[in-house]
Amino acid sequence: MASTEPTSTSAPATTPHAGPAAAPGSTPATPAAAAIILRTPSKYITSSSPAAPSAFKAPPAEWLVRTWSVTHSTLSMWRSAQNVRISYRLLPDDASGRPRNEDRVEYESNKGTGPKKIKSVEGTNLMGTDGTFDWRGKSWLFFVTSHWEILGWGERPVAGGAPGEVERWVVTWFAPTLFTKEGIDFYSDRREGLSAETAAALQTAIATTAQWPAPLATLAKDLLPVDINLPWAE
Repeated sequence: MASTEPTSTSAPATTPHAGPAAAPGSTPATPAAAAIILRTPSKYITSSSPAAPSAFKAPPAEWLVRTWSVTHSTLSMWRSAQNVRISYRLLPDDASGRPRNEDRVEYESNKGTGPKKIKSVEGTNLMGTDGTFDWRGKSWLFFVTSHWEILGWGERPVAGGAPGEVERWVVTWFAPTLFTKEGIDFYSDRREGLSAETAAALQTAIATTAQWPAPLATLAKDLLPVDINLPWAE
């Protein structure tokens, strides 16, 4: 989702998909690390620029329905936060038949040692068929809108993990809002975040194969790890 300034509540004391889209509810195939593909956000596609990789397929809507740790981000507001997570839930289609989901971002301050309060932002997404989303905030953020896109997604075997154990990952780009700048995030479906191997593979893909325009490549240099300090406040 496109991040915004949070509201506050008290806490009680995946490898880009290079093949056909997976069927709803199924697990996508796990390509080799070398197959990672990160497309260019639509904002930067022009008649003279390279087209988005034809191998990119958007994930099934159901694939996003889980809680993701935000493990790396260019967003400055996350420098003072920890355990940033985004949960997605499917909603009924809108009146025109366009699929929707809702998201809830939660995080804690990384300052101090006492009990943590959870801050949160909620919104609703209208989903495109190409991994694009139009977001609108809820509650007092109802007037805030933004656009975000999945640039790559998939899953990889966990190095040193149990047989068949995988980690899912997502790379997202979000347009600026009234409160935040344009940015890039990495997601992981593991509370502890991406493995070092997957984080390095994504950074390598950005540096070597993404073919991003200069402004986006420069923005990606601001991708920094987001603090994770388990357990999460619940």
